[in-house]
Amino acid sequence: MASESEPQTLYVTGAPCHENQQGSETLVEAYSVTKDSDPPSLSDEFPEGGLAAWTTVFGSFLVQFSGFGYATSFGVYQDFYTQHYLTKQTSSAISWIGSLNMFLVTSVGLVSGSLYDRGYFYHLMIVGSLLQSFSLFMLSLSKPDQYYQIFLTQGLGSGIAAGLMFVPSTAVIAHYFRRKRTLVLTFVASGSSLGATIHSIMLNSLLNGPLGFSNGVRASAGLISVLLLIACLCMRTRLDSPTTPVNYIAAARKCIRDVPFVLMIAGGFLFQIGFYYPMFFFQLDSVKHGISVTFSFYSLVILNVSNSVGRITSGFIAAFTGVPNLTIVATVSCGILNLGLIGLSNLASVTVLGVLYGYFAGLFIGVWVPLMADLTPDLSELGARMGICFCMSGFGTLIGTPISGALLTSNYTWWIPALFSGIIALAGSMMYIIMRLMLSKGRLKKQRGAQLEVLKSHP
Repeated sequence: MASESEPQTLYVTGAPCHENQQGSETLVEAYSVTKDSDPPSLSDEFPEGGLAAWTTVFGSFLVQFSGFGYATSFGVYQDFYTQHYLTKQTSSAISWIGSLNMFLVTSVGLVSGSLYDRGYFYHLMIVGSLLQSFSLFMLSLSKPDQYYQIFLTQGLGSGIAAGLMFVPSTAVIAHYFRRKRTLVLTFVASGSSLGATIHSIMLNSLLNGPLGFSNGVRASAGLISVLLLIACLCMRTRLDSPTTPVNYIAAARKCIRDVPFVLMIAGGFLFQIGFYYPMFFFQLDSVKHGISVTFSFYSLVILNVSNSVGRITSGFIAAFTGVPNLTIVATVSCGILNLGLIGLSNLASVTVLGVLYGYFAGLFIGVWVPLMADLTPDLSELGARMGICFCMSGFGTLIGTPISGALLTSNYTWWIPALFSGIIALAGSMMYIIMRLMLSKGRLKKQRGAQLEVLKSHP
């Protein structure tokens, strides 16, 4: 395992995750790697700064802010659609819009990562930016109770657009940084958390204010369009594209025979069925329990700010606990806090649950990719394994909130989806625990084998 080796740099589509003996230090959100351990056409000299480097970092930050950050703020739309704009639809049907969006953001990375490896960085960024802008402006033209219009524009169109930009915008950072890469990628990743926070505040003010849905979404789309235009103008590649991308089919065959890795995928699938329930329904839950509407509008802000803190601190904590152990702590805590949503009833409970769940959810996001790195013996396959894991686990994101919405029913029986989300998240955490036990067992076997070899060589 990587965590047992000497400190090293793991390259993921040119984006590394620095890892020490206890575990990785940061989240690297990318999917494909080259055949070698270094990025394609790697130069021994990295600028580690300069105008082109820092403008590229800023552009990548804006992409995360406008793509994944916007998708994560869907809880505002869930509340607004349920109460005002799609009143004829069930909570489950509305949840499909957000869950499809989140699923596509990560799963499209299988395609965009491969195209990025073939030198289509600018094509992906331009097409993704135009599609994101077009989708949101078309969303503003959607009429009340026209579900298919919102589903196609926000769920499908915006999801594909963000997915096209997600991997390339992160991977390009590796063209400029090696020594400072961990710090820079942490800054870039924080763009999604800040975006979720800012978009939640802005959308609540616009949708529920004098502008209304159409003009409010247009204002939001205008902001996103300007930010993505700036991002496209800022980002520049520096290194050549790889000549031989990883064979995903061959990597998938190896994954099937890797039991701990399969358990990690199973754990991710089960856990993510319940993972996004608070992010989608927290604000609506608060409003329906009679808590101040003004405060309820900031419930997602509390959750997302705490989530950002969790992401930033995950690397420091993992250095002491180890990545698998921190993953178990984060997933068990999220499952328990999902069950705790049954008791949500007043302002204090909303605040406490928002802060705690946001933080532990941030810890999980922060160590998920480093965990994949720990379970990848051949680092040249890291990106392919990440893509496979994100795609397979993403199906949990796709079906989780719609199931919770169906359990909620039109009578808003909150304890049923909270119980379901908590139990399924804890089931996912059990997969991680079994994975951890198998890793320990495998380590002991290796140690005993090494001891026997020593004894045989010195009779």
